[in-house]
Amino acid sequence: MRRLRQRPFLAVVIGVYLLCRVFSTVVIAVVAHYQAPVSWTGPHPDYFSMTVLWDGSWYRHIAEVGYPDRLPVINGDIQQNDWAFYPAFPMIARCLMWVSGLGFRVVASTLSLVCGTGAAGLMGVLLRDRVGRRAAIAGVAVFAAFLSAPVLQLAYTESLAMLLLCGYLLAIGRERWLTATSLALAIGLTRPIAAPLAVVTLVAVWLRWRRRAEEPVRIGEAATALSALAGCGVAGLMWPAIAGWATGDPTAYTDTMATWRSGGEIVPVKPWWDMAHYLAGDTWGPIWLTFIGVLLLAMMLGPWARALGPELRVWTLSYAAYLVLVLDPWTSIYRYLLPMFPLAVVAVGGGWTDRRERLLPWRAGLLVVLGLAGEVWWVWELLRFVPPTDFPP
Repeated sequence: MRRLRQRPFLAVVIGVYLLCRVFSTVVIAVVAHYQAPVSWTGPHPDYFSMTVLWDGSWYRHIAEVGYPDRLPVINGDIQQNDWAFYPAFPMIARCLMWVSGLGFRVVASTLSLVCGTGAAGLMGVLLRDRVGRRAAIAGVAVFAAFLSAPVLQLAYTESLAMLLLCGYLLAIGRERWLTATSLALAIGLTRPIAAPLAVVTLVAVWLRWRRRAEEPVRIGEAATALSALAGCGVAGLMWPAIAGWATGDPTAYTDTMATWRSGGEIVPVKPWWDMAHYLAGDTWGPIWLTFIGVLLLAMMLGPWARALGPELRVWTLSYAAYLVLVLDPWTSIYRYLLPMFPLAVVAVGGGWTDRRERLLPWRAGLLVVLGLAGEVWWVWELLRFVPPTDFPP
C-alpha cells in the first residue's frame, strides 16, 4: 500500500479496475468455448459473441434497426419488444458504428468497457472526497471484482448508467446543480432510476437549506437546485412519454415492461414476498427477507457508514427500496446490485470516521478474491446460454 500511496490516485483506481476486467475477459473467452452455437452467437462462439447474449441482442437490434412504431400484439396480448430498453447506449453505439465502420459486437463491448472505466474513475473521486484515498481504492476494487461486474464489458447499459450515476452523485455532493440536472436528463434515457435519484436530490437540497444561516442561499442557486429536482422528475417521465408518443399508445412502456413480469402485470413488493416463500418456505422466507432488510438498514445507518455522508447512504437505501417496489427478483438481481457500490466501502471497514487503515487491504483482498470466484460462477451459470431455455444474467 505504501507504493500505491506514491502513485497518482486515478492511475491506481483505473489500473485496479482494468486488472479485474482482464480477469473477466479471460473467463468470458474461456467460457465461450463451451457456449453452444445459437442465433445470438453464430456458428463459432467467441468472446465478442458472448458480449451480445441476452439483453445484448435487444440492444443490437435497436442499434441496427431501431424501435418499432407500434407494439407487437398476438391474440390480443402485447409481446416483449424493444421499448423496454432505454435508448442512450444503443444509439451511441449506432453512431460509433457509423463513424468506425465496425460491427455492433466490437463497438458495444468497447463502449461498455470505456464507460465502465470512466465510472470507476468517477467513483474513486466520489469516494475519496468522503472516506479518503485508501478506502476509496479498496471500495472500487471490491466493486470491480463483484460477481456481476463482467456485465460492465458486455453490450449492456450498466456501464453507461454507472458512469452517469457516479457523475450525478459527485455533482450533487459538490452542489453543482446545473451539472446534476444535465446528468439526470441523460440518465432518463439510460436507466429507469430517476425516482431514487430524486430522493437523493431532495436530501441534498434540504442539507443546503439547513446551512442558509451561515451560507445564504441566493435566488440563482435556489433556482438551479430546484432545476436538479425538476430534472429528476422529467427523467422519470421522459422515456415512457417518448414510447407513448412514438407508438400512439400512452401506456406503451408500462405495458411492455409488464410482458417481462410474472403474470403479465407489475405488482409492487409482492414478487419479493413470493420469491422468499418459494426459496425458503412459508416460515423462513419472510424471516430471511426481513433479515436482509434489517441488515441493509444497519449497514447504511450505523456508525460504520458515517464517513460516506448522507447522499451516498440515502442513495443506497432509496435505490434498494426502488428495487423492492419495481423489480421481480430473480437471477438478474446480481447486476442490479452494482449501483449499491457504497456497500463495498462499508464491507471493507472504510466507512468509519476513525477506522483502522491497516485492515483495509486484508478485507478488500478477501472480498476481491471471493468476488472474482463469483465472476467465474456468474459467467458460467448465467451469461452462458444453455438451449433451449435458461436463466438470464
